Amino acid sequence: MRLALRLNGDRVRAFHVALAERLALLPGMELTIDARPAAGAVPCEAEALFQLETLIHRLPANGTARRVPLSALAVYARPSGAVDLTVDLCGDVEMEGRRVWRLSYDGACGEAALLALILAGRTPTARLEQNGAVVAEARLGTEYHGIALASLQDMLARSASLIVAAVGGAARSTLPVLPEPSSEALPPPMPSAAKLGVRAAKATARRIVQQIYHLCYNAPHWRVGWRETQGHDLYELRAHPPSGWRDLPDDGSRFYADPFPVLHNGQVTLFVEDYIHRTGKAILSAVAFGPNGPVGQPKPVLELPYHLSYPFVFERDGEMWMVPESGANRSVDLYRATAYPGGWVKEATLLSDIVASDTTLIEHGGRWWMFATVRDGGGAFSDQLHLWSAPDFRGPWTPHAKNPVLIDIASARPAGRMISRGGQLLRPVQDCRRSYGAALGIARVTRLDDDGFEQVVETILTSGAGWAGRKLHTLNEAGGLEFIDGSAMAPRWKQAKSRELT
Repeated sequence: MRLALRLNGDRVRAFHVALAERLALLPGMELTIDARPAAGAVPCEAEALFQLETLIHRLPANGTARRVPLSALAVYARPSGAVDLTVDLCGDVEMEGRRVWRLSYDGACGEAALLALILAGRTPTARLEQNGAVVAEARLGTEYHGIALASLQDMLARSASLIVAAVGGAARSTLPVLPEPSSEALPPPMPSAAKLGVRAAKATARRIVQQIYHLCYNAPHWRVGWRETQGHDLYELRAHPPSGWRDLPDDGSRFYADPFPVLHNGQVTLFVEDYIHRTGKAILSAVAFGPNGPVGQPKPVLELPYHLSYPFVFERDGEMWMVPESGANRSVDLYRATAYPGGWVKEATLLSDIVASDTTLIEHGGRWWMFATVRDGGGAFSDQLHLWSAPDFRGPWTPHAKNPVLIDIASARPAGRMISRGGQLLRPVQDCRRSYGAALGIARVTRLDDDGFEQVVETILTSGAGWAGRKLHTLNEAGGLEFIDGSAMAPRWKQAKSRELT
């Protein structure tokens, strides 16, 4: 294929270079670059905001939005003669008589349009369109809400993923419809220089407030909630139970998150991420549950030199197995218990050289399937779903031919075990549009095979009267007990007082 990439030569960024490199690696690809100057560039005042945010938030200087010279693309020729396809990032390529895929954000083209959406607090939908027909689309996101540069860099990186997937024939043309009505408002205009100046001042003030907050509170701080289902779980209720939730207590020096209960030999054991604020790293711990709740405090069962979370524990072949999240080690590893609930020994590395989040396994259709969101080429950790399949949970695992099967900040990232209910496969998902782990979705999987993946998001649950705090991002149950988790307040002075009393 002979492909032309249309970009603004006056505003070349690392994003463009990375995109060109990835496209050039596709089989049979001959890449050319159309780098004429174009309208729709980010204004100088926004670039000044970026510099300020880099300073006050200590952002790395090598992000995808950094400016690079046009010479960085010199290895690629200018288009001459006919091309098979033009990918238009600027929105100014004449489409008549040509095969052109135009990239837009909520219907507007160019990085200034994307930045305007970010500054307005919107969750942009990126679309590649040919003569009005959608070729591929993605719901973009970030874990850095409120920081314009970091958000822009995440969304540019994922725009590159969308384009590469589409050109390679893997991207999907539709997104899951969400239960709540979506906004049909026109894309917002770029704020004026004066408004950008006000935003810069607010960014500085917000950073100061954040620093003060961190002096007074341990943050982030999560908490685990639990309850007896009495035969009616959230998959049936689709709302918080009237009885409410009971908290798994912590002492403020650590938090518990990612609850995974397991019923084994008549005993429910809860596995959790055990994050120690002093070390800034999590281990995995477990505690037995009785009729009245936890029997004691969670005790460590697996600690490694790197951060661990999401202890996906399951029973198979008379043994207990676990696939914890170990993205900090760039691997997905399988462990076996030799002294359950502890004694975990590594049995295999299922995937290597990958930043995968919340790996979730399910046996379906005679095969094992692995779900995880993958961070590649930068971008968010929560918006790009990849699948793998294998004849056995030990592997070998084969990546899905259409990876990423979904780019959607609202429904890509796993949020717990998948279950079968009434012949249907239900999947808890994280809705990270407002912030990481802000809400919990329940999706019904309508297709899962070697040719594709589809799901319908049927319910979105948020915190509020039924679950205090600002977040809700995991759902699991076992033995008639159901567990969720979310954010909590952890004042440092209470922790200090607790130490004095002990």
